[in-house]
Amino acid sequence: MSLFESGDSSGSTGLGSLFDGESLQPAKAGATVEQIAFLLCRGGWPRAAGLRGDIALQQARDYIDAVAESDISRADGVSRNPHLARRILRSYARMESSQTSSAQIAADVSANDESRPSAKTVQSYLTALERIFIIEEMPAWNPNLRSKTAIRTTETRHFVDPSIAAAALGVGPQGLLNDLQTFGLLFESMRVRDLRVYADALDGEVFHYRDKTGLECDAVLHLRDGRYGLIEVKLGGNKLVDEGATNLLKLSQRIDTTRIPAPSFLMVLTGTGAYSYTRPDGVLVAPVTTLKP
Repeated sequence: MSLFESGDSSGSTGLGSLFDGESLQPAKAGATVEQIAFLLCRGGWPRAAGLRGDIALQQARDYIDAVAESDISRADGVSRNPHLARRILRSYARMESSQTSSAQIAADVSANDESRPSAKTVQSYLTALERIFIIEEMPAWNPNLRSKTAIRTTETRHFVDPSIAAAALGVGPQGLLNDLQTFGLLFESMRVRDLRVYADALDGEVFHYRDKTGLECDAVLHLRDGRYGLIEVKLGGNKLVDEGATNLLKLSQRIDTTRIPAPSFLMVLTGTGAYSYTRPDGVLVAPVTTLKP
């Protein structure tokens, strides 16, 4: 479930309303970074929603055990090594929110595993994980741009829920607070989970964008009628919000609006933040605990 479905978002920022041209209504949020870390590790599991403490975190850990011990082999009837499955899950979690290749994941596994699996073997495990809906990679967005800059088309690695990545890495909320880099990557995955839920409700899809110059956008929410919004994901902090807004404005200026519409909105989606608001440059800033379809 998304944060809105689990009751952890106020829903004061409606994406459908923004697509319809309505202004963002400022609303109070105020989630702490500790709360966001807990929600990430708890995940969107219906049975865990509303629970507190370690019991809320246990479902994702139990799920990892079930996947490694049996579910990954049931995907296509091929018997697979539980130990290797755990190593691949852990390596995939380290590559969360990146465009890492199967060969790079295989190299990461081999560095810590005497079995040294081939890239082909690792890919077979990843295919099985995709079949049982553990991973769902995000495709690249290919807009019409004024520049002729080459667009990277590699898909972005994501688990269907960030709690799976946290469980695979063996970290809880406090562990994330002690490693803000990992926290930031898993938070991006958490937002992708919610945006996919909201996009489905709005008859759309979620993509990512990156070109060879390094210009990128964490999420493009694209509706089937052609409207789209550009979204940067930042855990928190005024400096990071400024960076995200600058990036969005730069990308929006490259879009050839004689071929496709201008974006319906530009948004920096944050983890923490006291309020949702609109910046003087027109970029929206919305904490995750305010979002709904």
